[in-house]
Amino acid sequence: MQFFGGSEISPSPPPPTVSGNNAHMLYVFNRNGVCLLYREWNRPLKTLNPQQDHKLMFGLLFSLKSLTAKMDPTSTEKGNLGVPQLPGQGCSFHSFRTNTYKLSFMESPSGIKIILVTHPRTGDLRESLKYIYNLYVEYVVKNPLYSPGAPIKCELFNSTLDQYVRGVG
Repeated sequence: MQFFGGSEISPSPPPPTVSGNNAHMLYVFNRNGVCLLYREWNRPLKTLNPQQDHKLMFGLLFSLKSLTAKMDPTSTEKGNLGVPQLPGQGCSFHSFRTNTYKLSFMESPSGIKIILVTHPRTGDLRESLKYIYNLYVEYVVKNPLYSPGAPIKCELFNSTLDQYVRGVG
């Protein structure tokens, strides 16, 4: 598998970190905060409408990225809390865990944000998020019928993603 610019998807994805179907939700946002893809597998409670849910998730990511950049002990230039940072700029977080879920996060250099919410005991999912990003590049970005910024409706991507997440989460 090649990450960021590879032309080939690995025939064997990263191994699952836990067994069973522990994935709850997956979000893919573009750099402008538009939710390109939302999937849920094990979400028993539905408390918000999807648009509110997407806004809250993107707001959470924005706040956490801003906070981690502000708290970065290695940077002398702190900037103002809440000012957007470019992808890859400053300190970033990879995941956080609560007593009921774990949120894993990856941002590509182009600003695509992938969030996977899983069972709290799930291990490190950075390699899995990279693999999902590679699926996105191969099946969505390279698709001549896809228009950037539009919701993802590629059936091949969705079915491959479902099969992979069932094995990972």
